[in-house]
Amino acid sequence: MILIKNGKIINTKLKKIVNVDILIENNKVKKIGNIEVENIDNIKVIDATNMFVAPGLIDVHVHFRDPGFTHKEDIHTGSLSAMKGGFTTVICMANTNPIVDNLETLNYINEKAKNEKINVLQTCAITKGFKGQELVDMKTLKENGCIGFTDDGLPIMDSDIIFKAMNLAKEIDMPLSFHEEDPSLITNPGINEGEVAKKLGLDGAKSVAEDVLVARDCMIALSTGCKVNIQHISSKVAVETVRMAKKLGANVFAEATPHHFSLTEEDVLRYGTNAKMNPPLRTKLDKEAIIEGLKDNTIEIIATDHAPHTFDEKNVEFYKAPSGIIGLETALSLGITNLVKKGHLDIIELIEKMTINPARLYNLESGVIEEGKVADIVIFNEDEEVIYNDFYSKSSNTPFKGEKFFGKVKYTICNGEIVYND
Repeated sequence: MILIKNGKIINTKLKKIVNVDILIENNKVKKIGNIEVENIDNIKVIDATNMFVAPGLIDVHVHFRDPGFTHKEDIHTGSLSAMKGGFTTVICMANTNPIVDNLETLNYINEKAKNEKINVLQTCAITKGFKGQELVDMKTLKENGCIGFTDDGLPIMDSDIIFKAMNLAKEIDMPLSFHEEDPSLITNPGINEGEVAKKLGLDGAKSVAEDVLVARDCMIALSTGCKVNIQHISSKVAVETVRMAKKLGANVFAEATPHHFSLTEEDVLRYGTNAKMNPPLRTKLDKEAIIEGLKDNTIEIIATDHAPHTFDEKNVEFYKAPSGIIGLETALSLGITNLVKKGHLDIIELIEKMTINPARLYNLESGVIEEGKVADIVIFNEDEEVIYNDFYSKSSNTPFKGEKFFGKVKYTICNGEIVYND
């Protein structure tokens, strides 16, 4: 048994903080309240004084590179990285090698995930081979443990395929997540087409490349009633488009990454290839629009897009480097430092976007702390400073290495077991 004493419990359903204790037994929350026990010999007591106790974090957008690219990351090291960051559930993207568009690859991942101490869930491709031409067998893949569908990494350009995919996904109650970048409007991916790109002698990725596909998919979502997630939103216009689609009644979610609400294209000059990602960091106005979208719940999810690459892959000329950065271990601190401490969100709103809202997108029962529910919990100190130098991930491709932030994870508890302890 585990007894958490004196913590500030974040209730994501009631949107309030209560100072009570939590008793965990047989992997579930047995009791919440003022708890006193006479015999503590067989109980692990955690003193959470001055700490927040929240539902375990949920990341709907990670790349664990397994199978096919395990020199960058694998399911085990990715899970360790997630535990350190306070995550108890992660949802992996399908752009592995082979692509997760078939039962054999899905079963391989799901079997390997059973060995981990957190919940590693897997999406499958929307189209076979990410070619954007033929839909996968969604029903069979769902029956075998697929949690949702996405061609993340590549846009689907055929609108009729999108329409058919949304109708089928609506029928079987599965979410679709979309990477929104029209390649015909991108010269050099990973950097915004603007003044910084010019300084580096590069063309870039126009924000309209994102805007046109967000508009299309929001309108098809409105027509079909499908639950749709706009991934890693980066553009001011895209945020406004999602806001409009929601007002019209579309069942559209949107996710923002910590790097997109923390950095701008100017940071490329400082961090080089460790600030290269798709979609790219954009202008100050775009960043401000993302923050406003988080504040008014146009953007209801924070997701890391954890994308490991090796040092040698990133340590090349900018245009040659792959896009993406790691994010699981730094995400909570970035949210606390750049959103809570700056007055954009309160701590409850931040945790909602990293727990109960992601759970709602993927039809999960997690994201709450309740009696009788599985004990997935993170305990963190909002005010403790942390500098990220050593990572549990195989990779360290992040602009936030060596930087100082607020908010340190002290314990991660998954399925009633302490899986990380600072």
